[in-house]
Amino acid sequence: MVARQLGIGHRTVQRRVGNLMHHLGATGRVALGARAQELGLFKAASSTFGARPGAV
Repeated sequence: MVARQLGIGHRTVQRRVGNLMHHLGATGRVALGARAQELGLFKAASSTFGARPGAV
């Protein structure tokens, strides 16, 4: 689903996630998200979790 939304192949997503995990020293996807949060790589959420932009 992520690959489709980005318009790239599934394997490309796997490779990029793997590269991020390696560079950030994460051992799994959850750890990768936690590490990215620690480093401030996420923008502050401006809407409710899971809400679609423009949804009412």
